[in-house]
Amino acid sequence: MTDVISRPASPGGDQAVQQHAAPESGRLKRSLKLRHLVFIGLAYMAPLAVFDMFGIVAAETDGHVPLAYLVVMVAVLFTAFSYSRMVRFFPIAGSAYTYAKEAINAHVGFLVGWVATLDYLLLPMINAILSAIYMGAVFPEVPFWVWVLLTVTICTVLNLVGVKLAASMNVLLVSIQLVVAVVFVVLTVVNIVNGANGAEFTARPFISSDVQLAAISAGAAILALSFLGFDAVSTLAEEAKRPERDIPRAIFIIIGVAGLFFVTVTYVMQVLFPDVAELGDIVGASPEMAKYIGGAAFQAIFVGGYMMAVLGCGITQQMSAARLLYAMGRDGALPKRLFSQVSRRSGVPVVNVLIVAGVALTALFVDLDQAASMINFGAFIAFTFVNLSVIFVFFRFLKRRTAGAWIGFVLVPAVGVVINVWLWLSLDPVSMVIGGIWFAVGVVYLVVKTRGFRAAAPDLTGPINIGMYE
Repeated sequence: MTDVISRPASPGGDQAVQQHAAPESGRLKRSLKLRHLVFIGLAYMAPLAVFDMFGIVAAETDGHVPLAYLVVMVAVLFTAFSYSRMVRFFPIAGSAYTYAKEAINAHVGFLVGWVATLDYLLLPMINAILSAIYMGAVFPEVPFWVWVLLTVTICTVLNLVGVKLAASMNVLLVSIQLVVAVVFVVLTVVNIVNGANGAEFTARPFISSDVQLAAISAGAAILALSFLGFDAVSTLAEEAKRPERDIPRAIFIIIGVAGLFFVTVTYVMQVLFPDVAELGDIVGASPEMAKYIGGAAFQAIFVGGYMMAVLGCGITQQMSAARLLYAMGRDGALPKRLFSQVSRRSGVPVVNVLIVAGVALTALFVDLDQAASMINFGAFIAFTFVNLSVIFVFFRFLKRRTAGAWIGFVLVPAVGVVINVWLWLSLDPVSMVIGGIWFAVGVVYLVVKTRGFRAAAPDLTGPINIGMYE
C-alpha cells in the first residue's frame, strides 16, 4: 500500500481514482458521493448538539453565544481552506496525521495523529455517556449500562455492514434533527414576537458594551467541537468517488450550513433568554426552553430528536476513528498486522471498528466531565498542523511561487495557525494537563519505537500533482 500513499491520485485523474474502485484486500471501497460526505459531516457535528452547549457558553460569554460562534467559524474557515488544499495533494485516509506526515515529517505526523486519535477514540465514548444520561432521564428505571451497551452495539453493527449504509442512515437522522431544530426556532421566534419573557429582537447577542475578548475566546474554544464534522469528512478521502473535487466542496458546504444553523438557533435562544440563569439549570437550559416555548409535548419531541442526534453522531464518530487507526496502521505508525486489515466483502476495517467500540464501552466507568475535557486539546493541535502542512507544501514542493501562491499557501494558513493557537491557549487548565500527558505518552512511544529516532521513518514522497500549481 506504500504506492497509494506516496503517489496519490491527481486532481483531474478520474482514471487514478477508478483504479481503486474495486474493494481489494487492504483497500477501502470508493462508494461515497458529495451528498453522502455532506450528511456524514453534518451528522458527525450533530446539529442538535448546539442545544447541549448553549447554557454553558451563554454563561461563559455573558449572553454572547452567537458572537462566539462567529469567532470560531472564522477560525474553522481558515483551517477548512487548508484542508481543501491538502486533500487535493493527498486524497488518502488519515486527515491531519497524513498531511503532517507527508508535508512536514514522519515523526511529527505520528505525534499529530497520536493527539488526534485521542479525540476520535473518546468521542464515541462521550456519545454513549450522553445517550445513557438522556435516556436515563426519560426511563430512570432502566440501568445506565443498558443504554451504553445498546448505543455502542447499534453504531458498531451499522459500521460493520458498510460505510455507504451508515451514510444513508445519516441522511435520515440529520433530516429529523433539522426538522426538530426548525420547529424549535419557529416556536422561539413566535414567543419573541409575542413579547414572552419581555424579549425583543436586538443586536446584543453579537455586540454590546460589556463584551469581553477573553470570555468570547473561551466560549469559542468550547464551541469549536461543533465544527469537527468537516475534519471527519477528510478521513473518508479514500472512500469518496471523486475525493479531490467532492471533499473540498463538502467541507465548505458543511461549514456554511452548520455555521448559519448554529448562529441562527443560538441568536433566537439568546434573545428570548439573555440571562440563562433565569432557567435555573444552566447545563439543562435547552430542554427547559423547549418546554417553555412549546409545552411538555414539544419537550418530548425535542428529547426524541436529540436521541436521533446521538445515534447519527455515534455512527460517524466510530467510522472516522476506525479509519484514522487504519491509516496509521497501514503506514506502520501502529502495528500493521492489527490496524491495516480491511474486509474484502464490505471494504471496512473491521478490527478497528471493534477496537473503537471497546473504547466506547469504557463509558460504563468514565465520568463525562473527565472524558470531555480531553477533546479540544487534540482538535486545535490537529487544526494547527494542517495549516502548517500547507506552508510546508509551499516551501518543499511548489516550484513556481507566485503572489497568489504566497497568499494561498503561506498567508492564509499562517493566519489559521495564529487563530488556532490562540483558541488552544484559551482552553481550561484541566484540558491542557490531560492533553499534555497524552502527548507525552505519544512522545515516549515514538522514541521507543524508533530507538531514539534512529530507525527509518515511513517513506515520504511529495504529491505528484504539483504541476497544476506551477
